[in-house]
Amino acid sequence: MRALVVVDIQNDFLPAGALAVSEGFEVIPVVNRVLEHYDLVVATQDWHPSNHRSFASAHVGKAPFDVIELGGLQQVLWPDHCIQRSHGADLSRRLDTRRIEAIFRKGTDSNIDSYSGFFDNGRRKNTGLAGYLRDRSVTSIAVCGLAADYCVYFTAMDGLQLGFETAIIEPAVRAIDAEGYALKRRAFVESGGKLVSE
Repeated sequence: MRALVVVDIQNDFLPAGALAVSEGFEVIPVVNRVLEHYDLVVATQDWHPSNHRSFASAHVGKAPFDVIELGGLQQVLWPDHCIQRSHGADLSRRLDTRRIEAIFRKGTDSNIDSYSGFFDNGRRKNTGLAGYLRDRSVTSIAVCGLAADYCVYFTAMDGLQLGFETAIIEPAVRAIDAEGYALKRRAFVESGGKLVSE
């Protein structure tokens, strides 16, 4: 069974959003086109409380993209984004959601960030995604969405570590930092991941 994992195609990660990914809208037609090629489609959704500690606004004197230590982990500080029940947290209306069977929310604990669709950044709690996929007899996953260098990458790497054959759909991702993604992309392939076109 093959599953498509659609990562964080939310208003705040799209142009004009609070944490916009350049060319983010360009992934949506690709995702909508490849949905039919998979037996199962699931999605992830950043779902932060308004006081999330990964927000620069939670730290006096800090600015977005500063790096601090948070709970023993290195943490990039972000603009406030994907706040629970806000328009910015909603999946884009341009995304065809009819085949999405389940949505896995992440980043709900105000004290720790969660890039991966499987775990928080400290791997202290899981989202239930791995169990859901295993219960559906999924053996391979393809990951797409935003942003390539953070939530897509960490979801894909965790997929590999959990034993799923894992691919990133290259035309269906965009990065915050293209240079940073080039390094992570190489690490993904060296770990056994695949880069595919659909």
